[in-house]
Amino acid sequence: MRKKISPDLDLATMRHTAAHVLAAASTKLRPETKLGVGPAIDDGFYHDLEVNPNYTEEDLAVLQAKMEEIKEMDLPITQREVSRAEARELFAHDPYKLELIEEVAGETVGVSDMGEGFFITLCKGGHVSSTGQIGAFKLTRLAGVYWKGDTTRPQLQRIYGLAFPTPAELEAHLTLLAEAKKRDHRKLGRELDLFTFSPLVGPGLPLFTPRGTIIRRELETFLQSLQEPHGYQRVIIPHITKADLYKTSGHWEKFQADLFHVQGQSEESLVLKPMNCPHHTQIYAARPRSYRDLPLRLSEVTTVYRDEQAGELQGLTRVRSITQDDAHVFCRSDQIAAEAVIIMQIVEEFYAVFDFTLRVRLSLRDPAKPDKYLGSEATWQQAEASLRTLLEEKKVEFVEQKGEAAFYGPKIDFIARDSLGRDWQLATIQLDFNMPVRFALTYTDTTGQEQTPVMIHRAILGSFERFMAILLEHYAGTLPLWLAPTQVALLPIADAQHEYARQVAQELAGSGLRVETDERAISLAKKIREAQQKKVPVMLIMGKKELADTTIAVRLLNQGDQGQASLPELIHELTQKIRERK
Repeated sequence: MRKKISPDLDLATMRHTAAHVLAAASTKLRPETKLGVGPAIDDGFYHDLEVNPNYTEEDLAVLQAKMEEIKEMDLPITQREVSRAEARELFAHDPYKLELIEEVAGETVGVSDMGEGFFITLCKGGHVSSTGQIGAFKLTRLAGVYWKGDTTRPQLQRIYGLAFPTPAELEAHLTLLAEAKKRDHRKLGRELDLFTFSPLVGPGLPLFTPRGTIIRRELETFLQSLQEPHGYQRVIIPHITKADLYKTSGHWEKFQADLFHVQGQSEESLVLKPMNCPHHTQIYAARPRSYRDLPLRLSEVTTVYRDEQAGELQGLTRVRSITQDDAHVFCRSDQIAAEAVIIMQIVEEFYAVFDFTLRVRLSLRDPAKPDKYLGSEATWQQAEASLRTLLEEKKVEFVEQKGEAAFYGPKIDFIARDSLGRDWQLATIQLDFNMPVRFALTYTDTTGQEQTPVMIHRAILGSFERFMAILLEHYAGTLPLWLAPTQVALLPIADAQHEYARQVAQELAGSGLRVETDERAISLAKKIREAQQKKVPVMLIMGKKELADTTIAVRLLNQGDQGQASLPELIHELTQKIRERK
């Protein structure tokens, strides 16, 4: 069932107006303030500005108070159009506004007035009628950003704020943020010894410990178990390439600034790969293809590298080395629907295990910005219609969102909602009619004529780094048994039970379970406490009674003591849960 997306315009305009109130507050406190941009965002707003000296965290309370004062004034907000000459005069003191004026199409530009001369700013519109209608808000943090994201331009200060219609909704969101802070994957990663960062290696380049590597390996094994029965074949490609590959694919023109350049002994220009699809086209192109060879499904778990700005790096969610579960399907036009259905089935089976709620979005190009995309209008219409028809025929409820397409084609995106109610765009199916043409890929049809295949780009979990971060926060670090780095902790009470614990460990490990034995000369209470801190799902306690009865006392994380059990029964129960990925 098709459902048109309908943004909450009142909420968006309220938040955008709150950004203007922040800008006004800064100009009243610091008249020398120069203003960048101030949009609404998912949970509030931000504004970029230049002040000297920069605001501190302590200054946020002062800014907040001034915003509250402006809100109470209930100043009317009006929007009007002025000539370019008048706009230049109004904002002659602000180089950022002057630059934006030159970028506006048309003979006039929009300005927003707050009260009669109280505050005026450059804006195309979209506000509530007065400052008194901006709802409940709270300034939250500061960040440094470069003007227009260009490291050669001045650095501005970005002030973030939350904004909701009512104080109750704001308070509920603050409670959610507090819980998210407790679940921060960076904190959990340190506590559980899963990954680390080194200043000698560099920012945005995570190092995974043996424990963290177990999680990645289990995720990959699960994914392969779902896709290989559908004919996905693994390939391996190098991590560097000639720049010519990306010039042909179109990535060079669009993403040159995001590439790491490699200098070898020759004068040849090489880069670290930021994506895998162009490489996979060359595997396809390595020999003649017939219609009988299609669909050809190539998959790979491999790392790509993108030169993200240092200020945008954040734990595992934004890194410079990104391990992708990448796959590309080369097929005929009449095979698109069947291939997409297979991918949707894999997505559904994969995310069902993690109890994520999935929503579907059809991501389309923005017709107003044709320069952002490859290919003709006709090609895009065909590609978008193919995906829309597929979703409608399969009775999948979806929303359409312009401007979210990949630069080479439209896509079906799967949005997962975690236990904190946050949305994450994870799995994707991207339809590409352009890259096969750019690489002159062909196959011979039933009549012997050469045809161009269609390329489907597909990811299930996306980035392993980002997905691990999401999982850690989704589960608050308490991973399900099948994913836990240590599944069973053996806790002998005294030296007399050490040999028995080793025998139990050997039987458990022989059944495929990941086991650790704590033979330290410390109290049982401390052993239990430390196993709980490591989020070990199952603890087996062995004292005099268990040794005499050849049993174990079972304790489950967050559930407490479960009584005694025989080892064969326990192994059967645990291995069954692992097979079912619980």
